[in-house]
Order: sequence, then structure tokens, then C-alpha cells
Amino acid sequence: MVERTTGDPRADSLALVTGGTGLLGSHIAEQLHRRGQRVRVLCRSGSDTRFLEGIGVQIVCGDLSDPIALHAACDGADVVYHAAARVGDWGPWDDFVRVSVEGTQRLLDAARAKGVRRFLHISSISVYGHVDGEGRVFDETAPLGVNLNRWSYYSRAKVEAERRVWSMQESGGLDVTVIRPSWLYGPRDRATLPRLIDSIRQRKLKIIGDGKNRLNVVHAGNVAEASILAAQSDRARGEAYNCCHDGVLTQRAYFDHIARELGEPCVTKSVPYGVAYNAAFLMECFGHLFRTKNPPLATRYAIWLMGRRCFFECDKLKQHVGWSSSVGYDEGIPEAVHDFLVRTSKAVPGAARTLNRDVTLVV
Repeated sequence: MVERTTGDPRADSLALVTGGTGLLGSHIAEQLHRRGQRVRVLCRSGSDTRFLEGIGVQIVCGDLSDPIALHAACDGADVVYHAAARVGDWGPWDDFVRVSVEGTQRLLDAARAKGVRRFLHISSISVYGHVDGEGRVFDETAPLGVNLNRWSYYSRAKVEAERRVWSMQESGGLDVTVIRPSWLYGPRDRATLPRLIDSIRQRKLKIIGDGKNRLNVVHAGNVAEASILAAQSDRARGEAYNCCHDGVLTQRAYFDHIARELGEPCVTKSVPYGVAYNAAFLMECFGHLFRTKNPPLATRYAIWLMGRRCFFECDKLKQHVGWSSSVGYDEGIPEAVHDFLVRTSKAVPGAARTLNRDVTLVV
């Protein structure tokens, strides 16, 4: 294991963040650093660590499959923020088990052995399963793993990883807290937002259903703030919290907001939810039959994510730790789109956009 220190400690306590080069992990590391806390980030060898180096956190090269690296990473840590996981809705089941399930167990064992005070586990609202229903609202009392299909590898792995976390809590080995985010977006998003932007520019994106369904979309910076508040709260010990929206945002409004920031026409084409879901199932069958490496055009998980009629609430988080969204959709969506444009050198021609009070981007 190779260690590189890119900043001086500014506080006595030390936080370890896994998945620090990912969307949420990078926001957790950034916000901890801004609060003056010493931050150590576990990164796989070869990961792009330029952002982390730029903010001046301690970077440790290691892997969730390596117990020695995990013990070294946890050494001296007060809190572990575990954001690393096998993400996406496609890939071999063994990969999800190795990273999300077994990797979580190894990190739990290392944290316990090193006397970590709090283990903050990033889960997902997908642990509830692919539930749906017009007007149905789910909170943390809902059962886990409902209506998962055979190939719901991401969700199944998240359920099992969370069960390992609760088992550690019940055994008295660690004080744990679980945060269940929803569909994340924000600066440094390399997953869903780029795909949406490309689909809008190519006029390929379609609304699933009538587009009036309310989306569970949340800014990564808001989830980072919730994670830090929960990790510092005595009341949050042994608790799970949904962190899953920043207000009211329908599917149609989300797509239209992105399109306007791109200078593109609003999305008008649509497809019935049932038709899209069944088509995604056939694409999944083809992909698994021929063992395609690349994901199909659509999966049932993706269709459910965008078109479901149910909603997930996060009132418990607000009541227990006083969390509320610092970044709303009107500010967050433009910021995220322009971050993508800057990072990919794709500008909106002939327009000047203000990202915040301090920076104006001429594009």
C-alpha cells in the first residue's frame, strides 16, 4: 500500500472516506475538509485523484478486497464514511458480491479491530426493492428487498451489505448509522447525468409515462451534509435514514430543466411505463443470454427509477439530525450541467451562465 499526503491535518479527529473518487464520496471528503477535519480517502490504484489532491486530503491507495490495506486505512480513524460500492445496474453478480458485500464486511471488521467510533454506511433506497403504486409513500419502516427480480444485482447486493452492517451493530462491534440516498446528481457526476445529456442532445430521451410522477432526486452535496450530521449525532446511532429528495421535482420538469440549460428543446416524446418496462426486460434477457459486457439500452431498474409512481420520504432525517437541503433544484441542476460542460469542454454556444455569486462562466 502506498500513501500520499496532500495536506496538513487541521483537527484532532480523523475521518476515513471510501469511494472518495465517486460522486458522493468526493462531496463527503470535500465537506469534511471544509469543516477543518482531517480526512483520509481510500482510493483504488489508478483512480483519478486530482480533485482530492486539489482540496488537500490524505490519499491512501488500497482496495476493499485487501484486509491489510483496510486495517491500515482505519488505523487512527474516528469515523468511517463507507461510500464505496459496485454501482450500476449491469455486470456480473460476482462483482457486486466481491465489492459491495464482501468488501463491506472486510471494512466492518477492520473498523472494529481499529476501534472506530462510528461507521456511517451509504446504502440506497433501492434496498426497499422495486416497489411502486400510485400515491404510495415509503419511509424507513418499509421492509427491505421487496419485489426484486433475478437480475437486480445492485439492489440485492445493497440489501445484503446493509444486513452485514446491522449484524455488526447488533453484535456490539460498532456503532453504525445508515444513510439511504436516492438518485444522486451534482458536480462530478460521471454516471447518470452525462447519459441524460447525451440522450437529450441526440433527441433520444423519452418520458416514461405521462412525466407527472415525482422523482426522488437528491444533490450529492446535500447527502454529504446529511451523512456528516448523522455521524456526529448520538441520536443517529443504530438508525437508518432516507436522504432522497430536495423538494418537488417531476420527471418531466427534471428533463426540461436539463434541456433548457443545454439550449435544447424540451423532451416531448413519451412511452407508456408498461411498454418501456417490458422492453427493458427483453433487452436484459438478450444481454444475459449473450453475456454482453455493455449494458442494454434500458434496464427495468432504470425504467423503475424514472417512471415509478410511488415516492420515498426523509422526514425522519429532518427530525433526528435537523437536516434540510442546502442546494435546491433551481440552483443544483444548472450547477451540475455546467460542471459537466466544463469538464467535457462542451459549452452552450452564445450564452453566459452564472454558476454562483462568485463565478460566471462565459459559454
